[in-house]
Amino acid sequence: MKSQWHGTCDLRLFKSSRSNNKDIVKTIHQAKCTAPLKVMRVFNDKKDGRCEIPILHSAGGVVGGDQLTINVKAEEDSSAICSSVAAQKVYGSRGRSKLNPQGSWANQKCFFQIKKNSDFEWIPQELIVYQGGLFEQNMTVNIDPSSSFLCVDLVRLGRTAAEEQLGSGVWRSSLEIFRDNNQGKHYEFSDRLELSGEVLKSIHGLEQKPVFGSLTWITPKQIKQKDLSDLLVECRQQRAGLEGFMTCSLLENGISARYTGSSTQSARFWFYRIWSLTRILRKLSMPEYMRIWPIQENPSRDTKCTA
Repeated sequence: MKSQWHGTCDLRLFKSSRSNNKDIVKTIHQAKCTAPLKVMRVFNDKKDGRCEIPILHSAGGVVGGDQLTINVKAEEDSSAICSSVAAQKVYGSRGRSKLNPQGSWANQKCFFQIKKNSDFEWIPQELIVYQGGLFEQNMTVNIDPSSSFLCVDLVRLGRTAAEEQLGSGVWRSSLEIFRDNNQGKHYEFSDRLELSGEVLKSIHGLEQKPVFGSLTWITPKQIKQKDLSDLLVECRQQRAGLEGFMTCSLLENGISARYTGSSTQSARFWFYRIWSLTRILRKLSMPEYMRIWPIQENPSRDTKCTA
């Protein structure tokens, strides 16, 4: 069995001073990684100059004791989307003993600093937690009032195709998004979740459904509340024709959406539609599937998600 990893990925995103088209501000990057994390080929050939960054976990999955740390600094006027090259697998925990019967945890920490007039989207592929897997993720985001941040989490609890459930495993998540002001930190969103044990069965939890997803969008502060309220109505309309239970609510400066069900495809389609609506509201280009994403179906509804 492989030894424990502590992989790191440090990314800096900034606008390029060189461009053939003065109307397009291209975002370029600098990266420094340690195994098992690696930045694959980066593209910034989109019409809006957005940088497309794929991160590879070269070890093929994580086990108890593994640690991953991802630091992103999005400099002024930068624009980027970051994703994982493949679905991440969390194997059953290791290091079990009488003193530590559950075993050791795998952990991923993300620190994102998003500066003035920047736009950063964090949309990794799904996380699959095998039976007995222990995984904790912590994400901290410091965002300028003029900037935008969108993130998606999609997790499958157990390999359901093999009739496997999570069992004694645990998925735990912490997300904190804040802006600095004269009084210190102003929290835009703070969310702590743990999926395990009775929560997996309870009618107030997942009701035996293996898939959980969340989308969070924090907007630039200049977005009007009326526009956000209209966006909320449109997001809820995007649930039509999809399998699962979907909710969406307003934040002070943004929206929060949740999915529970059995279909990662339905969750992905709904989040894509919401993602498209956020781009439309800000008069940006429509999102496109990244080259690294294997599933390229069209999730849009003709009546809504058109530029």
